Amino acid sequence: MPAFEKHEYAQRVKRTKESMQERGIDVLLVSHPANMNYLTGYDGWSFYVHQGLLIALDQEEPVWLGRGMDANGARLTTCLSEDNIREYADDYVQSLVKHPMHFIADVIKEKGWGAKRIGLEMDQFYFTHRNYVELEKSLPSATFVDGNALVNWVRVAKSEAEVEYLRRAGKIAVKAIQAAVDSIDVGVRECDAAAAIAHAQYSGTAEYAGDYPAIVPLMMAGEATSTPHLTWTERQYRADEAVLLELAGTYRHYHAPIARTIFLGPTPPPLMQETAEVVTDGLARTLEFVKPGVTAEEVEEAWRKAIAHSTVVKESRLGYSIGVNYPPDWGEQTISLRPGDKTVLEPNMTIHLIPGIWYKEVGFEIDATIRITETGNESLYDYPVELITK
Repeated sequence: MPAFEKHEYAQRVKRTKESMQERGIDVLLVSHPANMNYLTGYDGWSFYVHQGLLIALDQEEPVWLGRGMDANGARLTTCLSEDNIREYADDYVQSLVKHPMHFIADVIKEKGWGAKRIGLEMDQFYFTHRNYVELEKSLPSATFVDGNALVNWVRVAKSEAEVEYLRRAGKIAVKAIQAAVDSIDVGVRECDAAAAIAHAQYSGTAEYAGDYPAIVPLMMAGEATSTPHLTWTERQYRADEAVLLELAGTYRHYHAPIARTIFLGPTPPPLMQETAEVVTDGLARTLEFVKPGVTAEEVEEAWRKAIAHSTVVKESRLGYSIGVNYPPDWGEQTISLRPGDKTVLEPNMTIHLIPGIWYKEVGFEIDATIRITETGNESLYDYPVELITK
């Protein structure tokens, strides 16, 4: 069954079409699985082969297009009519002589859209250069335009039902980080701690099942804390070293990221302690500033002012919007808290602020995953914002 009521999907499609009209797009080919899920509920581990949705201004319902063996998945997880579930034969998969975009082009021509302005998600993980080449050859009368992130921006303000899913994800996030804190200790293998975290992520709570996150647990220890995106090995944790964690709780593919730092010893080195104090205080001061009406770049500016008295410098963005997503990323590819992003924050936008600092000597990560409210912001979970020592 779809994750939301049929009328909610209809409203999402309606807003997508309004955005298409603003951009002069007649037909939009959606290839990102999060956008497919958002617009129809489609959910399957089928994004390793070519698939998509066609959204047309002159047709009420989207058209799902995918591999034949995945078509029943579309029937089970969407409310689409049978006529709008279109499946291609298996000999299109990884073929040297035909391509799934030929099938999609045939459906476009069948629908009378072959000479329309067709929007493509040109900068998504799942839309390849070959896709574009084959569509261009197969639809010589069409005009192709960039529809990248069109649906992503429609997604940016969440419905009340989505907010509830994110709160459930937040409860699972707390279980995941607590599993990490409970399992990580001197002599424990990194892979065993990763297994405990994954168990918490998947099992969820007594009320809600967890889901697979778009990013696997990021777990850096010792000298690896100088960088943010490493995973686990069979290495054992050692005394007097730091462990950086960036995890997420996930419910129905809605993500609530959570990041914390553990020090395996009673007394962190002075640089780590000082960095933790500056970053933790700076994050708290920044959150006091975050409210509807301020811009993304103003939030980042507030952060820089909050830490201006220190030597801490963060060159990367402070955060980004989050919501429903699939591997390899839980970010929505819309709002970025950095100079130049003039997006005005609105109620029910959901943001991940992660002022991670990575020095050669030591790293420190802590975060906040928040919903913009009518007057300010609220956390999607309750967990201490502090350096954890063991």
